[in-house]
Amino acid sequence: MLFIDYSSALNTIVSTKLITKLRNLGPNTFLRNWILYSLSGRPQVVRVGNNTSAPLILNTGAPQGSVLSPLLYSLFTHD
Repeated sequence: MLFIDYSSALNTIVSTKLITKLRNLGPNTFLRNWILYSLSGRPQVVRVGNNTSAPLILNTGAPQGSVLSPLLYSLFTHD
């Protein structure tokens, strides 16, 4: 029996590498740019009670809970 832990898999997506793979798979430029825009420069903050941290800009990974994230991960790992 083999168990594979994918708990942090979505955090490993590098958007520029994904776009390169998508270019080879064929989606048009508009779709590739939309995906790149949605994965790059996402602000993240941590809130505890009334305290909020300064924003940290994320340029890797896919948003957890997004409908497209599992598909993007599958495309990213497709070789």
